[in-house]
Amino acid sequence: MKRSKRYTESEKLVDKNKLYTIKEALEVIEKMPKTKFDESVELHVKLGVDSKYADQQVRGTVVLPNGTGKTQKVLVFAKGPKAEEAQKAGADYVGAEELIPKIQNENWFDYDVVVATPDMMSVVGRLGKVLGPKGLMPNPKSGTVTMDVTKAIKEIKAGKVEYRLDKTNIIHLGFGKVSFGVDKLLENYDTIINAIIKAKPAAAKGQYIRSVAIATTMGPSLFIDQK
Repeated sequence: MKRSKRYTESEKLVDKNKLYTIKEALEVIEKMPKTKFDESVELHVKLGVDSKYADQQVRGTVVLPNGTGKTQKVLVFAKGPKAEEAQKAGADYVGAEELIPKIQNENWFDYDVVVATPDMMSVVGRLGKVLGPKGLMPNPKSGTVTMDVTKAIKEIKAGKVEYRLDKTNIIHLGFGKVSFGVDKLLENYDTIINAIIKAKPAAAKGQYIRSVAIATTMGPSLFIDQK
């Protein structure tokens, strides 16, 4: 696979045989040649659990102290006073049954997070096959099925992120932008890694965190010494 000149230059800065401290890794990323856009910095954590078993799931949410650098668009399914509350709280889109055909037939996905009041879940459930594969299905565990729509919207807009295992027992997550600089990214990293450690399932045996790597959207990975 042919790599770009920028990637090749970035790769020269990375020692593949080294486990970096998170601060060292972020300092390397800061020295890498810049792209024309502000790249995200991504975290990849491999865990010693088996996601096939319900008692070994790792999933939760956390508000990053410095946000994600991305403005999240929020769609809220609600009616009556709760719909009005959602609009006042800054939701980008608010609606009910009338949104079903728009999403199903028009492929409308101009939003990043979907929030629903519990009474609307029978309606939202009809969109399971469409929203589920995109990771957009509201879920009580991630705080997106709630009567407190104001709190949900404000947390999402402030930089709330969800972490969850994929089928290969890895958590993938963006935790800021290159432009944030080392200190802000470090704060965000500490917040998310501590949340993942606290979320360790009781059923998990042996080494919990197997490996941690960070990378920019278009850059090489750096492995972190997470002890």
